[in-house]
Amino acid sequence: MTRNETTQIGFLIFPGFPMACLTSMIEPLRAANEISGQEAFGWRLISEKGARVQASANVGFEADLALEDCDGLDQLFLLSGPSSKFERPVPSDGVLRKLARHGVVMGAISGGVFPLARAGLLEGHVASVHWCYEAAFASAFPQLETTEDVIMLDRRRLTASGAAAAFDLSLHLIEETLGADVATEVACWFQHPLVRGPGVIQRKPTFATESTSDMLPPVVRQAVEIFAQNIDDPINVADVAQMIGVSGRQLERMFQKTTGNTPLGYYRALRMHKARQLLLYSKDTLTEIAVAVGYSTSSTLCKNYVEVFGIHPKEDRRKVNHFRVRDNSIVPPA
Repeated sequence: MTRNETTQIGFLIFPGFPMACLTSMIEPLRAANEISGQEAFGWRLISEKGARVQASANVGFEADLALEDCDGLDQLFLLSGPSSKFERPVPSDGVLRKLARHGVVMGAISGGVFPLARAGLLEGHVASVHWCYEAAFASAFPQLETTEDVIMLDRRRLTASGAAAAFDLSLHLIEETLGADVATEVACWFQHPLVRGPGVIQRKPTFATESTSDMLPPVVRQAVEIFAQNIDDPINVADVAQMIGVSGRQLERMFQKTTGNTPLGYYRALRMHKARQLLLYSKDTLTEIAVAVGYSTSSTLCKNYVEVFGIHPKEDRRKVNHFRVRDNSIVPPA
């Protein structure tokens, strides 16, 4: 497939954005231009005020223009952490909505789904949300539909869960514009092992082991899935074993062998990791967080949190908020 026009892409970067997500989007596009021998893609860095922006790795990026000066874009992707907000949310959110109304395809990478959702641009769409932000996103935007797919292409909303998924999203844009042969060659240039599309589920860690969820034996994987679906309404391990069709003793033995943990210990750790998402990326109270992960009181939550992370949740939140304020970042979203 060949074309003459250039697809103009804007990358709206917020302070503390993940640098890898930006390079994972741009580098495949650069390679596609070189391989195809044409300027199929052009890109510009955008910040709210056109000022220099520092990424999460403390690397500074010079913006090409301010958000209010954007014109001629075909697509705009937001890159940020989950706590990122505009300094002037009313006019800046208005600019995003105006761009969307005028036909600009809107997208977000990793935590960029948060400011995109705050602007009201994910209403009626499904978004890919990184597994480490899913609890916080659901708490902040309970009305929005999300997916565990690595990327989601829902009409004029394109979302990717993280840096590797951003690379996959770029490959999709390349294939759509220049054809599968160019996209495959780009993937090979970077030794990208597998071109993933919609429908591919994110890989998640299994806590206290080096494996990931998709590497687990079927019985353990089914149990993990049931545990994950019952965070706010706890389920007994014996009931899980019965649902899968094995004995409690057999489930215990397989869990210990593959995860180094008991089913109950794994379930508790899973709930604590969900609690930590809410602690770090929301302003929910400890009581609200306790209820969200299936505890009737915050005291039990705090006890288990200390056992898993070695720090009291109040101290954990205080540390991360101090870091964000010290670095002129924004505290977790309200």
